[in-house]
This record gives sequence, C-alpha cells and structure tokens, in this order.
Amino acid sequence: MRREEELRQERQALRLLCSNLIRATTRVELCGLLDSSLFQDTLHRVAFEEIRAAGPVPAKRLREELPGRITNRGFPDFELLEFLGKDLATQGEIEQLFMSVLRMIQERHESDGNELEN
Repeated sequence: MRREEELRQERQALRLLCSNLIRATTRVELCGLLDSSLFQDTLHRVAFEEIRAAGPVPAKRLREELPGRITNRGFPDFELLEFLGKDLATQGEIEQLFMSVLRMIQERHESDGNELEN
C-alpha cells in the first residue's frame, strides 16, 4: 500500500474513533482490535493511543480533551479540527470510515499470521 493511502486510511480510522455517530463502547471495542503499531505516522499513533487511553467517554468529551492530551505528548501545535477536518463524519461517510478500520484490523491479523474469516 502506498504511503499516501496508508496515511489516509489512518486518518479515516481516527475520524471514526472520534465520531459522535458511534457509541463510546464501540470505540473501546474497535481500539481493542487495533494496535498502535498499525499507525505509521507518529502523530496518528499518538492520537490513537490517547483515544484508546480515554476509555468509554462520550465523543464530545473525547474531542474536547484530545488536543490537550496530544499536546502533552509532544505535539504543541496540534489542532483537532485541522487534523480531523472541519466537518464531523456524516452518516453517509460512516461506512467508509468503518471500512478503513476494518482494513487496519485485517492487516493486524494478517501480520500476526491469523486471517479473519468473513
């Protein structure tokens, strides 16, 4: 996979995890299926680790706290809206965002030597 596509997929996964269209428990479950090593970009990896560490908090609270958490991890110029895009994920985009996460989960299992079954 090209680097550009990997970064887009990582960002899509993070947009889903920050979305108010999924439940906090769903976010926690998805984070448990992913691994920070799947995120090639350092900022993406740190963002994922902070999302995972936040636990089952409401999406609004997560988005409020995430900039401070990422700044504390060494990214002082982090801007959430710039990072995720000015618009929150829409209902129409949610399927595409889920597909990005599912591809990353599949990559994790393939690298572990286990294939996911349909």
